[in-house]
Amino acid sequence: MRTHADSLKWVEHGTELLAAQVTMLEEQEMAEPSALPGWTRKHLLAHVAANADALANLVHWARTGDRTPMYSSMDQRNADIESGAKLSATQLAAWMNEAARNSAVAMDALTREQWRAEVVTAQGRTVPATEIPWLRAREVCVHAVDLGTGLTFADLPDEFLSALVADIQTKRGLDEVPDGQLPEVAAYLAGRPHSLADVHDLGPWL
Repeated sequence: MRTHADSLKWVEHGTELLAAQVTMLEEQEMAEPSALPGWTRKHLLAHVAANADALANLVHWARTGDRTPMYSSMDQRNADIESGAKLSATQLAAWMNEAARNSAVAMDALTREQWRAEVVTAQGRTVPATEIPWLRAREVCVHAVDLGTGLTFADLPDEFLSALVADIQTKRGLDEVPDGQLPEVAAYLAGRPHSLADVHDLGPWL
């Protein structure tokens, strides 16, 4: 069973993984395709940066009670990603790092009572603010692999992978998951490349 503290730890881990990879990529490499169909690495990083800003909106909602949706609309979300993908590698990295810092600082400032406040995700789910770190952990950890620089699900912490498998299994409404090594099962459930045999395609997730 994942805890709030676990999620915060995984946010930090995934953020560091992403930042380390970005520092190794040149401008041309940033414009190359990511592991997600239709998205360059710049699209992916713009999404990660915009997600940090969006989750900071939920943190603001929890802190103040002022209803602040993650995105004003899905069109706005998509437009932010497209415009972010046109930034230089340096500008994009700066946005991603600043958004991650601001989100982390905002979460650190929440009181115990504020963490219990209810907010609404971009998918319309009403959740306690304690879920915000988990939403961010999924983004940074899974998309660190999606960046396509050689990281795999096997490079992510086992405890995170176990929590991810449980989460996706619930979201997909699966009674059971296939046998296999944990990183491969997590990759399969997330709709990413995997080595499992005799399983049907689940389609993309996240």
